[in-house]
Amino acid sequence: MADKLNFDLVAPEARVFQGEVDMVVVPGSEGDFGVLAGHAPFMSTIRSGAIAIHDGADVRRTFIHGGFAEVTPAGLTILAEEAIDIADVDPAEVERQLTEAREDLGQARDEDETREAKNRIEKFEALLQTIAH
Repeated sequence: MADKLNFDLVAPEARVFQGEVDMVVVPGSEGDFGVLAGHAPFMSTIRSGAIAIHDGADVRRTFIHGGFAEVTPAGLTILAEEAIDIADVDPAEVERQLTEAREDLGQARDEDETREAKNRIEKFEALLQTIAH
């Protein structure tokens, strides 16, 4: 039997996933990367996108926004600012939130409001792209 990867996905609200899997593909800030059992240790920030959790023939996809991934000899841990089960996403609601974020950007009064609106736009655009695939 092949070695399994110990994987933890944690968001501020709760531990989203914990278990042993075959592989996890992560949207790193420098590009997607796959992690298998025995992977060399490293850390990476993550960009908004879907992680793919492979276990046998099953692939579970979860959208993550912000955070970082750490690979250690013990496994992979992702600490995400937000994690959303793709099956729970309503595309019409995401489109509405994207429109609202774009309006907020146009009405931003300072750098903080501009940065927040851009962050939301990035998140909602990445989420729409994720559910389209």
